[in-house]
Amino acid sequence: MSIAPLTQPKPAKTLRLLLGDQLNPRHSWWNEPQDDVLTVMMECRQETDYARHHVQKVLAYFLAMRSFARERIEEGHHLHYLTIDNPDATRPMMDVLRDLVGESGATDVRVQAPDEWRLDALFREAMNTWPDELGVSFSMDDTEHFLTSRTDLATHFEGKKQYLMESFYRMMRKRHDVLLDASGQPEGGKWNYDANNRKKLPKGHVPPAPYLWGRDVTILHAELINAGVETVGQVQPERFGWPVTREESLALLNIFVEELLPRFGDFQDALTEDSWTLYHSRLSFAMNVKMLNPKEVIAAVEQKWREDPTHASIEQAEGFIRQILGWREYMRGVYWAHMPEYAGLNFFQHDRKLPSWFWTGKTGMRCLQHAIGQTLEHAYAHHIQRLMVTGNFALLAGIDPTEVDEWYLGVYIDAIEWVEITNTRGMSQFADGGIVGTKPYVSSANYMHKMGPHCNSCKYKRQAKTEDDACPFNSLYWHFHARNRDLLERNPRIGMVYRTWDKMPPTKQQALLDRGDAVLANLEHL
Repeated sequence: MSIAPLTQPKPAKTLRLLLGDQLNPRHSWWNEPQDDVLTVMMECRQETDYARHHVQKVLAYFLAMRSFARERIEEGHHLHYLTIDNPDATRPMMDVLRDLVGESGATDVRVQAPDEWRLDALFREAMNTWPDELGVSFSMDDTEHFLTSRTDLATHFEGKKQYLMESFYRMMRKRHDVLLDASGQPEGGKWNYDANNRKKLPKGHVPPAPYLWGRDVTILHAELINAGVETVGQVQPERFGWPVTREESLALLNIFVEELLPRFGDFQDALTEDSWTLYHSRLSFAMNVKMLNPKEVIAAVEQKWREDPTHASIEQAEGFIRQILGWREYMRGVYWAHMPEYAGLNFFQHDRKLPSWFWTGKTGMRCLQHAIGQTLEHAYAHHIQRLMVTGNFALLAGIDPTEVDEWYLGVYIDAIEWVEITNTRGMSQFADGGIVGTKPYVSSANYMHKMGPHCNSCKYKRQAKTEDDACPFNSLYWHFHARNRDLLERNPRIGMVYRTWDKMPPTKQQALLDRGDAVLANLEHL
């Protein structure tokens, strides 16, 4: 799948720049071809190198971009597409665009509003300087994708220190008339069925195998290597499985609705070693690059439930819709309300280095070994693996949240800063001090054992607390709370933890702290 780049841009009145996560074929830009409009798309090192990305992530972006460009060209639109082997790929994106303004003779430059702060800053600088410097107008259009504006969440919570997602979610349900009955009340009588969405997989239950496309990307993979793009993770170039077109994304949505939705809510938090996808949709990449619109995804799930409630219960439908209508839009709102300061928040002042085995999976802790190994193999892990396995460990161990951010941003196919950093620095690491979450999400080995089988084949013992072979989560859990007592004990959701700690004999407390110290001193070799 390749695009022969135009060696010279055609003359155009309007020059448009389209980013790799703006692949919305139903955007008004594409209503009809215009001879005096030229759209530029670039595969560039600026975007491959700002983080060390998973190889499947880079491949998926380039494949999706090339497919999108080919489809628009076939429709009659004029595109100037620069591939990663073009000499301009090593130059800053805005420098290339500036040169193209001169070469095309354009008097009007248009972009779609980017989802990341760093790109928004670049565009706004050009909006302020290019009219005088280049004699062109420079404007930003909406991406026509999200269900909220950048400022809706901040407006909703104006004057409040903490943003409760449930409040925002209910507002969104009402605004968009989602899962409401004729009287405007929630279907089923409850707004949220999260308490029903925490089941462990029954013994012997194996979820269906994920649908994979099996595309041969050997040539593109070689292009990345030849261009010197540094990546992490693994790929089978002859069997690439992710959807990279709107048609494929719609097919994946249909598979989810028809085959996976009936058990999604029940097992969305489960941990297993028998499936890397469980009943999750894997639609996040397609949505985040805008091949799918959240409204159509929500509508497909709600329509299926309304047509046949026996196919998937309200618990399954609401559990999924909450992730899209509530959580996804909520996290984007937090991002735009608090960036760029959000990227530097570090509530606990954590400063330890991320263990090197986060990039290899070579650790004796079975739950981490599996979650990281799966991530490196598939560029994917579901939300509980991210929050309560890798994220839980990083928080308890006091890892610098900037290092945690960089890891999450790089290794997951769906990670873009607007959704990654709020989930990582906020929900996972509590580095924002409670803007996103009401408490730190941490646990001992009990949670891992409750939700999955990892403890059964681990070198560490889940029931041991202070011994040399005790699960590190157990002592780190208490060590974390003890060292951060001044910051946490007034949190009403954590009071029970400190009451339990205070009832322990001093000798037991000290043994847990000593074991925690030993674990922290030996993070590289766990």
